[in-house]
Amino acid sequence: MTIWRGEQPLILASQSAARRMLLAGAGITFDAAPADIDERGIQQRSNLTAPGDIAALLAEQKAAFVSLRHPGRYVVGADQTLSVGDRLFNKPAGRDQAAQQLRDLAGKTHELHSAIAVACDGATLFSHVSVAHMTMRQLDDTVIDAYLDAAGDKVTTSVGAYQLEGLGVHLFELIEGDHFTILGLPLLPLLKFLRGEGMIGI
Repeated sequence: MTIWRGEQPLILASQSAARRMLLAGAGITFDAAPADIDERGIQQRSNLTAPGDIAALLAEQKAAFVSLRHPGRYVVGADQTLSVGDRLFNKPAGRDQAAQQLRDLAGKTHELHSAIAVACDGATLFSHVSVAHMTMRQLDDTVIDAYLDAAGDKVTTSVGAYQLEGLGVHLFELIEGDHFTILGLPLLPLLKFLRGEGMIGI
């Protein structure tokens, strides 16, 4: 028996395996339709500098983009930014950039701002931003190389060159924040919104 009460499945505007896993684990019936938008271009044109504001804008843009292609459907967009002080990080383009990001993050505490937005027919119905603080171990080049060898190409799919649900957990000595936020989908606020819309049966 499903707990989903929506007339149609939710749409997740993301290709993230972690986000899909979180929704599926929560019993949400959904389709995945990644948003093909120019994230860096939107960010630059916005003139926003606060990491949380940037994540919120991109989550809203993704949800709106996909919702216009699926009339009447509720679409969840999500985005995550990683920052140390005023410096924003993007996904590494390859192993060399991944290694440099790890050197830059080692021994420091960085912030993950995870944003979600729900849109229907291009209009944002709900948005939320959560933050987690992540303190990375001191890492020398030997440890970084061993990690990159073990993790493989996956390091280029996530900002910071790590996935906490995988081998990336070995990089950290302290984590302060919601597990769902760290994985890029603040699930509890999303479930509360969907419950309020009558789409969840428990």
